[in-house]
Amino acid sequence: MSRKKIVIIGPAWPLRGGLSTYNERLCLQFQNEGYDCSILSFKLQYPNFLFPGKTQFSSEQAPQNTEIDTAINSINPFNWIKVGFKYKKLAPDIVVFRYWMPFMAPCLGTIARLIGLNKKTKIIAIADNIYPHEKHFYDNICTHYFVKSIDGFITMSESVLNDLKQLVPHKPSQYIAHPMYDNFGEGISKTEAKKALQLDENTRYLLFFGFIRAYKGLGLLLRAFADKRLRVLNLKLIIAGEYYEDAVSYQKLIADLHLNGYIIQHNEFIPNSEVYRYFSAVDMVVQTYNSATQSGVTQIAYHFDKPMLVTNVGGLAETVPHNKVGYVTERNEIEIADAILDFYTHNREAEMSKNAAEFKKTFSWEKITKAILN
Repeated sequence: MSRKKIVIIGPAWPLRGGLSTYNERLCLQFQNEGYDCSILSFKLQYPNFLFPGKTQFSSEQAPQNTEIDTAINSINPFNWIKVGFKYKKLAPDIVVFRYWMPFMAPCLGTIARLIGLNKKTKIIAIADNIYPHEKHFYDNICTHYFVKSIDGFITMSESVLNDLKQLVPHKPSQYIAHPMYDNFGEGISKTEAKKALQLDENTRYLLFFGFIRAYKGLGLLLRAFADKRLRVLNLKLIIAGEYYEDAVSYQKLIADLHLNGYIIQHNEFIPNSEVYRYFSAVDMVVQTYNSATQSGVTQIAYHFDKPMLVTNVGGLAETVPHNKVGYVTERNEIEIADAILDFYTHNREAEMSKNAAEFKKTFSWEKITKAILN
């Protein structure tokens, strides 16, 4: 009997970022389980004028043993039709779409409809979001167009599952927590990591990681970090990630709060091959989001057994047990500062790291593949 054919449709190398990393790791998981899996990705994901970062492309090597068809043009309907009919004819057993923003709905929804004409392929979507963090007038109509083309859904937070069930209550859907990223290499000692990043060995560090946009709550974190009680801790904050919006307001806030001497800024995209150094160097990872569904940063932190501080928004609190693996706070700068102070004054790191190492076992890739197959 031939192996079941699965195609993942979404970003992959040479495109960079968390979606690509996820899709490549999911493809590897299916391959490890004995399935014939490949990825259908974009030759044009965003027009340059719509992309807020410096480049959409990775500087790293392609993943080994992964077939990636870079064929989709997100803004060309003739391309959608061509790609859709191609994969209709190929007739994979399962197609897995990644859905993360309504801008992609016309493209992905059209391709899904055309593939579905073969009456063979089961069409599944992993929905990162149903309603986006940043609203647009076209969100509802585009999202409806996409979800109606799908046979079943996986979400990675309960909040997205609830949103989805309001739109398509009769279609099968299931919540499975975001799996742990285990493809960033092994951690190293703090001393070694600090040396590699040219950080002071005797200073303590918190980490804010990933691209910077308003919903990520960096401004809230900076205001919390300005709390005078934290100045006695010999503590600095590392901001590691590229600005996807104007950085001027953040730089002004840092200056106004007199934090220049307490902030380390590495404001560029951090390649996958460098991620382990940042997470190995710090005591705790901080995600003071204003809104969220789920976060890949959380699952990188788990891989490196790092305690976390997250705000109680979206699905973040679902994956970080309060006072065990880290802290769940409200979006309140005093409460955030209180948690940071508690972490250091009561020496919570060792216990929370141990708990993270145990709790991360629940975030397996096998759960996602099993849910898709079911």
